[in-house]
Amino acid sequence: MCRWLAYSGSPVLLEELLYVPANSLVTQSRHSRLGVETTNGDGFGIGWYATAPAPGLFLSTEPAWNDRNLRELSAQTTAEVVFAHVRASTGSAVQQTNCHPFRHGRRLWMHNGLITAFPLVRRELSLVVDPSLYAEIEGSTDSEILFYLALTFGLEHDPPTAVARTAGFVEAIGRNRGVAHPLQMTVATTDGETTWAFRYSSERRSRSLFHSTDITTLRQQYPDNPTLHGLSPETRLVVSEPLGDLHGAWREVPESTCVVARGGAEELLPFGPLR
Repeated sequence: MCRWLAYSGSPVLLEELLYVPANSLVTQSRHSRLGVETTNGDGFGIGWYATAPAPGLFLSTEPAWNDRNLRELSAQTTAEVVFAHVRASTGSAVQQTNCHPFRHGRRLWMHNGLITAFPLVRRELSLVVDPSLYAEIEGSTDSEILFYLALTFGLEHDPPTAVARTAGFVEAIGRNRGVAHPLQMTVATTDGETTWAFRYSSERRSRSLFHSTDITTLRQQYPDNPTLHGLSPETRLVVSEPLGDLHGAWREVPESTCVVARGGAEELLPFGPLR
């Protein structure tokens, strides 16, 4: 599948997220510990919020570990909100338009998982996308279709409800086609101020997802760790797998849960499909 991270907090150099940690996202692109595939080399993408109205995007079909431009960019770019994703294709082409995160206006979206039997249900799913949005679909992935379905169902106004309606719709179409477990997803989306992350699958055996614990508590546990003292108390991370082995730094997101992070506050809410 894929690996991703969603960061919000004090300004951070991208390389501090992508390269420095012991189990950084670039390391995961070659040696994932908890992913379905060990290697996630079918491209990567970064989205970040700076001074422009819309977030910046850098997408590449290169493996993350082999891209010199990523190394250069990440050493020079600082941001308070960062989405990053390394891709392992489930069958769609390796091309820039299939790399995550996907962008619409100020919103970013990234996904790990799949719509089972996607070629079988793709047409029915696509026809429900709002006509005003349909022309923006550039790639051929199930992940991008999920994004535009969620936008159609109100993502910009109520993300938890929109994603729940998307999950319910995908499951209904899949099961009508005889698919036992139509959806597998860990999804993150943000508008640059709030981040929502979802862990859900039709079989209730979702891909791995973790969130960081409170930085203030970690500082008390590890007073001599300089990395922790460089981060603001508002710092939050949601990741496919922990970036390091610091005891107590990571908690697994429970099955069928939505994580909401904004302004240093974090809330875990129950999540399930709406039909």
